[in-house]
Amino acid sequence: MLYNAYELHRSWLAGASAIANVGAELLTNPANPLSYFGGGPILASALEVFAHAAAPRGKPHFGLDSTVIDGREVPVVERIEARNTFGQLRHFVREGAPEGQPRLLIVAPMSGHFATLLRGTVERMLPGHDVWITDWRDARNAPLSEGSFDLDDYIDYLIEWLAHIGSGAHMLAVCQPSVPSYAAACIMSDRNDPNRPRTLTMMGGPIDTREAPTVVNQLATERPISWFEQNVIATVPYPYAGVGRRVYPGFMQLAGFMSMNLGNHMVSHWEMFKHLVDGDEESAEATKRFYDEYRSVCDMTAEFYLQTVREVFQLHSLPKGEFTHRGKRVDPGAIKDIALLAIEGERDDISGLGQTKAALAIATSLPDELKQYYMAPGVGHYGIFNGNRWRTKIAPVMERWIADHNG
Repeated sequence: MLYNAYELHRSWLAGASAIANVGAELLTNPANPLSYFGGGPILASALEVFAHAAAPRGKPHFGLDSTVIDGREVPVVERIEARNTFGQLRHFVREGAPEGQPRLLIVAPMSGHFATLLRGTVERMLPGHDVWITDWRDARNAPLSEGSFDLDDYIDYLIEWLAHIGSGAHMLAVCQPSVPSYAAACIMSDRNDPNRPRTLTMMGGPIDTREAPTVVNQLATERPISWFEQNVIATVPYPYAGVGRRVYPGFMQLAGFMSMNLGNHMVSHWEMFKHLVDGDEESAEATKRFYDEYRSVCDMTAEFYLQTVREVFQLHSLPKGEFTHRGKRVDPGAIKDIALLAIEGERDDISGLGQTKAALAIATSLPDELKQYYMAPGVGHYGIFNGNRWRTKIAPVMERWIADHNG
């Protein structure tokens, strides 16, 4: 019922958005006298803001067609290098790029948004790195006949994709995938796998959510796992390919994130409205681009979501040394030669200070010279991997770490 109600509401809003768009275009048409005086520009701006907020959204494109290397613009071509049922390995091939640059696997979150949320992360790393990214599938588009997907499968995918990229690669995990990426590094180290990454960078990841618990952490621990199963898991309706699949809907995750900072989002839309009234289209478009990405959400399989809530946020299995993969305990002490970099934002309200840094402490067999911690002053969760401070302050730290351990 929940998903059906959402789809009905989304359909209504899509129609209202289309009507508002028509109204805004009429009120800004040069042939319309109201576009020059009176309340016409104000009403048109209000309609445009509403139309943008209510418009339905699908999976965005990366749109990274070129990058600049050593002052020279080179074309970028996206290729799907490997496919699995619930994800694919996307490669940003830079035609004519110098050989020997570090290969970097960026592990995108499976937390309600598409991998394109990391467009700014990819763009910043492209000039100096051979970049690959995990591109997760929207679970509502996966037919029931294609099976299930849980945390164990996630880890298997990472190990398989690192093998596809080959030995000597580096790995960057942004937020949620810090745990499965760390587990994959432990497993590959324990096996002495030649394809284990040379470095693993974790940014704003919930390695140990007992450290500086945030509102998100508290919500996950206040209720038993049965409550989540009964109240936030929904069934995909017709006409999606995954009809009948049990999922944690992306729209619920988005609603949770929006409610956490509702005041900031309202101010952003008010600023967008003022920019439109003043004719500052460039500033308004920047806000629109952000929300086009932020509101583009996808579903997670119920088994993956529930297992993550239980193991990461309720049981704290990884820092306790009790995390398992396919029934075998994952040993953080197995990491002996993978250089670990933990990055946190001072104002992160999703993963509190110390949660990612804990990854360094539990790697008991790793020498101190292969561990580094960086706290980004004044940076919130999103700013760790996007925006000006990511580009100018955080990315250089990571680039130096990779360069220092590239062979």
